[in-house]
This record gives sequence, C-alpha cells and structure tokens, in this order.
Amino acid sequence: MKDVTDFQGLEVGYDIPALPGMDAADIQTPCLVLDLDALERNIRKMGDWAKAHGMRHRVHGKMHKSVDVALLQERLGGSCGVCCQKVSEAEVFARGGIKDVLVSNQVRDKAKIDRLARIPKLGARTIVCVDDLANVADLSAAAVKHGTQIECLVEIDCGAGRCGVTSTQAVVEIARAIDAAPGLKFAGIQAYQGAMQHMDLYEDRKAKIDIAVAMVRDAVEGLKATGLDCDIVGGGGTGSYYFEGNSGVYNELQCGSYAFMDADYGRILDKDGKRIDQGEWENALFILTSVMSHVKADRAICDAGLKAQSVDSGLPFIFGRDDVEYIKCSDEHGVISDPKGVLKVGEKLKLVPGHCDPTCNVHDWYVGVRGDKVEVVWPVSARGKAY
Repeated sequence: MKDVTDFQGLEVGYDIPALPGMDAADIQTPCLVLDLDALERNIRKMGDWAKAHGMRHRVHGKMHKSVDVALLQERLGGSCGVCCQKVSEAEVFARGGIKDVLVSNQVRDKAKIDRLARIPKLGARTIVCVDDLANVADLSAAAVKHGTQIECLVEIDCGAGRCGVTSTQAVVEIARAIDAAPGLKFAGIQAYQGAMQHMDLYEDRKAKIDIAVAMVRDAVEGLKATGLDCDIVGGGGTGSYYFEGNSGVYNELQCGSYAFMDADYGRILDKDGKRIDQGEWENALFILTSVMSHVKADRAICDAGLKAQSVDSGLPFIFGRDDVEYIKCSDEHGVISDPKGVLKVGEKLKLVPGHCDPTCNVHDWYVGVRGDKVEVVWPVSARGKAY
C-alpha cells in the first residue's frame, strides 16, 4: 500500500483526484468526497453513545474499506477494533495497524483459512465466525500449523436468513468443539440481524430485534450452563444499535454506515418518526460530480454514472438541492432533471449515494474536505478485496 503521506509523482486528474491544500473547487470528478467535520461528529457521537451505554463498538470496515477511516474511528470514537467480511480485508486492516480484527463471516476454503491463521503474526487479535462443526477442525489445523491462535464466534441466524445456526443446542455444540480444539479459542456469539436494518418504521425494526434478543439471551444462558462465557456478544447496525445496546445481552456493536450515511439508510425513521439523516446522523460521504452537458433545456448530464456508484438501493439524491433531481444513469453519465434550466456546464454537485458500501468499493481515493480546502487524501485501502 502506498504511503498516503507521500504524493510525490502523483498527478491530479491522472492518478489522483486532488492533493492536500488544493481548493475544493479544483477537485477532479467523479470522486468520493468526505465532509471531515460531519464525519468526525458522527464518529464522536456513536463513540459517546456506546461508552455511555457500557458497550464496545467494533466498527464495520467493510463499509469504508479504509485503514485511515478505521484509525480515525479508533482515535475519535474509541472503537475496539474492526469487523470485515473477507480475509483479504482483514489482512489490509491488520497490516495498517488495527490490532483487533473480526471476520464477521465464515471462512471455509483451505487457502483462505491458511491466510487467516497467519494474521495474528501481523500483531492483530484475529476472530472469525463459525456455524458448522466441520469448520472447526480446519481452523484448528491451520492455527496449529502456524503457531497462532484464532478466536471464534458461533454465529446465530437471528432473522437475516443467511449464515448461522438457529438453536441454542447447535450453538453449545459448536462452542464446545471450539473450546476443545488446539489453536482455537471460544470468544462468544455473532448475532447480527441484517434483514431488518432498512425497515422504515422504528416499531417494525424493534419487533424483529426483540426476536433476535430472545434467541441470543437463550444461547448465552445455555453456554453459561456448560461453563462457557462469552467475551463478545456482537451485532447491531446503524438501524438498530439502540435496541442491542439496551438489551442487557449484547456487549459489542458493529455499526458501519452511521459514519458516512447513504440515501437508503437515511430514509429510515427514528422513534419520533423522523428520518435518521435529519438529526441522528449527518451525510458525510458524497460523490462529487460535474455537469458535462446541457444541450437539452430541461436536462443536464453529469459525469457520475453506474461506474461511479452502486444503485442496488436506489438512485442517489442531490445534496442540498430541491430544484434539480438525479433521475437516471448509464455507464458514464447521470441524467439530472433541471426543469428551470438552473444548472451550468462545469457546475459541481454533491450526490448522496443510495448504498455507501459498494459505492466506496469502486473508487481508489477519499478526498477529505474541511471548509473549502482539501485537507487529506486517503486510499480506499481494501478496495477490491473480495476474497
């Protein structure tokens, strides 16, 4: 990974969209821009909430894929480490100085397991999720081979319908096998209810998480009855952290999108019926785009199309504007409805992406702006690390 403090030889507009000290007006587009003031407020707010509620916060690195953002979350928000979804992501964060890394996913391929077992040699506590007894022996063999320790969380499917076991009996059986396996350490439970995070209504989200909490409580009690305690009972996302944080069962949150905010998360409602991007969290991540054509009186064309964003959760919205609307996109172009013809060629707009995670993964750099100046430029360190 390139030393991010050394920009010698990089040319703006060729291999980097901006340099520290530049005017924000001169940033090349399309690119990812971070409002550093908003980002820092979001990070501090979540950190303060977690601390006030006696919770640890393990930030979700799969969202931003950035060592620099993770270190900022550690410094300003007091995060205890990161979680990510792939071994290759975990390697990037460990090499970048994060000392506590959870792969909040199953690792079954033998080559990947072998790499996972080497991560502790980078100086990071290494944790992985398990939902199958057959996985235990392979993890154990790799840890013994490399003389390391892999910590394991038994994953519960508490409603997402993806990975994880669904009974306390299965949790206990796998946990006991982990506890007995050389090179492994039973560390607790992974119970993230991802399917309800984007449900609009607060009451609907609460109804789903109440089911999850009951499952997790039963599993924790079942484990305790066999003499196994959980260091980690992890889960919780941007749409639910207050439920897990007040459950009396969970002790570790895994929120990610709160730091950046996107259009899909922003539209869900808090307990007072207010969008969470209108008070609870601020938009800190934007796709900066430029108007490149306006030959049609009522439509402008910008340079941020499909290759600059993910639209799986819907189209972006134009931040701070209600007179124009992003309505369609193709590979290289975005179509903006401009009924009054107010936009000019060369004008820059800030788009809030529909889904931040996959949008960040298609960019090389974050341009951090404070006021009207570029303050930092950070690489998307784990971009493309999908294996």
